[in-house]
Amino acid sequence: MINDTICAIATPFGTGGIAVIRVSGSDAITNVNNCFKGKDLKKVKSHTLHYGHIVSKDNEIIDEVMVAIMKGPKSFTAEDVVEISTHGGVLVVQKVLERLLEEEIRLANPGEFSQRAYLNGRIDLVEADAIMDVISAKNELALKVANLGVQKKTSALVYRLRDKLLNIIANIEVNIDYPEYDDALVMSKEIVEPKVLELVNEIDELLINSKQTRLIREGIKTVIVGKPNVGKSSLLNRLLDEEKAIVTDIAGTTRDTIDAFVNLGGITLHLIDTAGIRTTDDYVEKIGVERSKKALNEAELVLLVLDQSTELTKEDQELLKLTEDKTRIIVLNKADLKQAKISFNDAVIISAFKNEGIEDLEKAIIKRLALDSVNNNDFNYLSNARHIQKVKEAKIALDNVLKAISNNMPVDVYAIDLTDAWNMLGDIIGVRYEDELLDQLFSKFCLGK
Repeated sequence: MINDTICAIATPFGTGGIAVIRVSGSDAITNVNNCFKGKDLKKVKSHTLHYGHIVSKDNEIIDEVMVAIMKGPKSFTAEDVVEISTHGGVLVVQKVLERLLEEEIRLANPGEFSQRAYLNGRIDLVEADAIMDVISAKNELALKVANLGVQKKTSALVYRLRDKLLNIIANIEVNIDYPEYDDALVMSKEIVEPKVLELVNEIDELLINSKQTRLIREGIKTVIVGKPNVGKSSLLNRLLDEEKAIVTDIAGTTRDTIDAFVNLGGITLHLIDTAGIRTTDDYVEKIGVERSKKALNEAELVLLVLDQSTELTKEDQELLKLTEDKTRIIVLNKADLKQAKISFNDAVIISAFKNEGIEDLEKAIIKRLALDSVNNNDFNYLSNARHIQKVKEAKIALDNVLKAISNNMPVDVYAIDLTDAWNMLGDIIGVRYEDELLDQLFSKFCLGK
């Protein structure tokens, strides 16, 4: 049980119309009431708003405020919460905060309000992650994904899988520990195997769909590659609609990777303009080429830029081979120059110089990533890298169960890996209680009778 009371400024630092200071804890209402001149906050109803003043210990007015009272457990932290809306000046906010700290209130640590909400059972870890995702959402679709997490819909995916696992584990445990219980289903590999296969298939589908959701949330790492002076930086500038990268006629102008974000059809692309990949004796350029290769290895989408006005060079051929296993779009640039010397069936033809064909490229990117068919019903999947990794670990544990079944191992051996999978999924939502298994045993099989 957390007993102390905390406070912090909940709005961004700086001058504005208003600022909000949040206070949470068992004595939040009493402590704020000691600073407040107006109604007696200890006697007001929950979820009400009150006008008054924050005053110093000498009863001098510090600021005119509105105070919102939210009594636990019906608050964000499940504790008593007071939110004070002050004028938005830097000095006045600081003075109000200092006055609160003169009471038995301490300054909150970063994220402590959300941490208390989790510890008090108000939210699970998926919801906690989703709160930050709402704040940091880079596009409209990412915001929709985050809101599903806040609304517990994403957590429901994990709870459903855990419930199915728990049912199998509980039945096995009853067979082992309570063989005299006649009504219990006798678990055998013929019963366990199809249940585990069903779970594995569900997890496989979840992982496939979660990859797309993660791309929506985090942005798609998109690397622009090509030999020097092929127009990579010009393409970056056109996609961004700003002159972010330096463009000259001198080959090798870009010596390092350049990062930028662009919103494309509701999807965020994390664009990376790379140094031209070629063999060079220039020490600085060599470093840039190595960074380009590293970025290429980590890319989720590659825009391979070729000069369509010239024949393919050895460097072009190497890049075509280097990127053939990647999710790739071939971009034939310099369509404004002389007749094309090269062509590809699936290429997009553009002129970065004249800003032609960029819209066609944007459409090709969305289609290549299969994001043109995304709708609201597709969003409720895992999008957090930690969550996805835990699901992968749970799948490994289930694969071990299937191996044990194929090797004719005893049924009680299955429970070890099944419990591991159950715990891995529990780590996603922040639940790893052995008591859950006991609760399941007693509720389903009436073992207390």
